[in-house]
Amino acid sequence: MTELLTAAQMRAIEQAAIASGEVTGLELMERAGRGVVEAILEWRPELATAPHRAVVLCGPGNNGGDGFVVARLLRERGWEVEVFLDGDEAGLPPDAAENCRRWREMGEVERLREPPPRITGVLPSDSSTLVVDALFGTGLSRPLEGPAAELAEMAEEMLTLHTVVSIDMPSGLCSDSGKVIGERAFACDLCVTFHRPRLGHHLSDRPDHIRKLAVKDIGLAQREATDGVQDLDALIQMPRLRSRTREQVDKTRRWKQPHKYDHGHALILAGGVGRGGAARLAARGALRIGAGLVTVGVPPAALIENAARLDAIMLARVADADELKAEMAARKIKAVCVGPGFGFGERTRALIAVALAAGLGTVLDGDALTEYRDEPEALFARLHEKCVLTPHEGEFGRLFPDILDKLKAPATRGPAFSKVDATREAARRAGCVVLFKGADTVIADPGGRCAMNSAHRERAAPWLATAGSGDVLAGFVTGLLARGIAPMAAAETAAWLHVEAARKFGPGLIAEDLPEQIPAVFRDLGL
Repeated sequence: MTELLTAAQMRAIEQAAIASGEVTGLELMERAGRGVVEAILEWRPELATAPHRAVVLCGPGNNGGDGFVVARLLRERGWEVEVFLDGDEAGLPPDAAENCRRWREMGEVERLREPPPRITGVLPSDSSTLVVDALFGTGLSRPLEGPAAELAEMAEEMLTLHTVVSIDMPSGLCSDSGKVIGERAFACDLCVTFHRPRLGHHLSDRPDHIRKLAVKDIGLAQREATDGVQDLDALIQMPRLRSRTREQVDKTRRWKQPHKYDHGHALILAGGVGRGGAARLAARGALRIGAGLVTVGVPPAALIENAARLDAIMLARVADADELKAEMAARKIKAVCVGPGFGFGERTRALIAVALAAGLGTVLDGDALTEYRDEPEALFARLHEKCVLTPHEGEFGRLFPDILDKLKAPATRGPAFSKVDATREAARRAGCVVLFKGADTVIADPGGRCAMNSAHRERAAPWLATAGSGDVLAGFVTGLLARGIAPMAAAETAAWLHVEAARKFGPGLIAEDLPEQIPAVFRDLGL
């Protein structure tokens, strides 16, 4: 896990470091500027071989101070550098003002009154021109105005003509939510931030605002979270899984080979005739992820259809609530999944009620969520701490319409209400783990713990947008619950493996391919 910070949390860490005397604000600014130049040259080594051109756009705060350091360091490397300031030098904070003074010993500072010609393309463009966005970074809480807004309006044109690097955050984006504050924001080829990523680097309706992210150490890596840094969110990087092929120790401390029953029995409930595909996908996912046994429970009319499509996965008749109770007791079920391709009506509610009353690990997906769109509180009253809800945005809105309205509202001020805020609030209301799907999947538990699985940039897997992929994810979560993994950890692990399986296969993926990639992913993990 990698901690993700809000702007306020990062500010608290910096202020604590300064207050302790271990570093000054001016030194932090110098380290940040050096980190930006290092990141640029690591990303584009050819820029280190000869002088190039740079246009540095400095804002009226400390982000602008970082920009002055970058300008000075590039000039020392022989670059041709132009610096523009959005605002008045007299209004700069002390550390930024000092770095402005140091830059003035080397070059001029022009007032940003209109977009510079070299950026707009009025002058001949040159691919070696580097545009450094040091305007507002993470501290912005209002829409861009004036020349900065005009430049943001040309964000795509700038990316076409030049190489754009943003410091901390593309100006105009909320660092806590990834939303555009107002109507315009910069976009960049490279965003360089410090110490830890911000939430907004991985939450975004427009992931193309940041094409590549670099995180540089500025000497704060060993600091513990201060009192002002609480409820840290985390980016899932790699799950911790025990291999089911390894030996285990029994109660007498003797080694034994694991048995299939040691890894739990998962039950996937299916819909009627012609609706079993989603449940079979979930079942395949549960089996591949490591459940010892998997059974698909179907109404009588769908038995033959499903029997023709299942081999390692078992089949059971589940016509009504009584048969579900009997099946769960007879097979010693450890986890249940209800919803994929399930349909609506009295049977749906009756089976959900039985599954939830058993107190087992329970995944509710798809139709099981939509069934309660008119009275979500009736569902919440039955949920317990071993449940996991796996909604996409539409399903999330049916259960939590007021929360989704807040999330979808335009951001007029920062920090804006984020997907993390929305998922955390939903989990508290539901009383269980909520996995809010998307390229920026967010997972939260009722206690406020939150994690994110980012499928942006180098982990992008756009081919996951295919029918049935969510059913496989529900099966992954169910299989992990059956193995005895806690709901939050099961959801985190399933989400990460879901993306890894898609990346392992690549373009052309269909849902059936996802479970079949899991063995290769496990091998890569050394399991």
